[in-house]
Amino acid sequence: MYYKLYIDSVFILQMATDLYLLSLAGLLMRRTATRRRIWLGAAVGAGMSCVSLMLPVFTVGGRLILGSVPVSMCMMCLTYQIHGVRSLLKASLSMAAAGFFFGGGMIWILNRLRTVLKGSGGLFLTLTAGTLSYLAMRAVIRQLMKKREDSLRTVRVFVPSLRQEIRISALVDTGNHLSDPISGAPVSIISRKIARCMASCLSQEKFHAVPYRSVGKQSGILSAYELPEMLIEEAGGTIKREHVIVAVCDTGISEDGDYQMILHPGLLEN
Repeated sequence: MYYKLYIDSVFILQMATDLYLLSLAGLLMRRTATRRRIWLGAAVGAGMSCVSLMLPVFTVGGRLILGSVPVSMCMMCLTYQIHGVRSLLKASLSMAAAGFFFGGGMIWILNRLRTVLKGSGGLFLTLTAGTLSYLAMRAVIRQLMKKREDSLRTVRVFVPSLRQEIRISALVDTGNHLSDPISGAPVSIISRKIARCMASCLSQEKFHAVPYRSVGKQSGILSAYELPEMLIEEAGGTIKREHVIVAVCDTGISEDGDYQMILHPGLLEN
């Protein structure tokens, strides 16, 4: 079986798709780039895809799959200045996730347009479906990102040994019902890295053993400590809390993530 492909149409369609995917991947990774770099990345990606189609190996689908990872890595590197194999692989996965939902939405819209217009469609109809799918996905991602940002707070803790405050990004987890078994006080969670930074605040005299349950582990005991004071920055001002209990745990907290603390929602109540 032979396929007849018009390379100019393939290039235009692939470049438009790459433009949309680069924009969506940038939203997911919270990275920005100039329009020139986005167009450059899309053009290079479209060119590489066209070259991979002409390679005398495997089938057309096999060539596209084989070249998808290096093509996406090159595009992300050129557009968002991402370096390092691990970072590039992570960026490629973000682009692949965007492509999965973008492609599904595009096919769904394209089928509906073909039904309405009573035709098989062409390049213009495909580009129209891609544009509508991109706009819908961008709106959804922005809404999800906004909800995530609304749940983040900045926490300030004074560290006596450093004689300065450290600022921590905290996620308000409405599902966090962790509390001290004796006093019933709400317990927040910090990573071990942050715990090392504020070691002088975590006195053994204020040690608490907090039992907990989590997914994948039936039960356990967390090492918790009492902070003399903590300031929580809100949009309308600052909330001061004294004798705040924090437990040290890496579960659910990534050192390279957007937050280093899981804040108990009870600390935001009056």
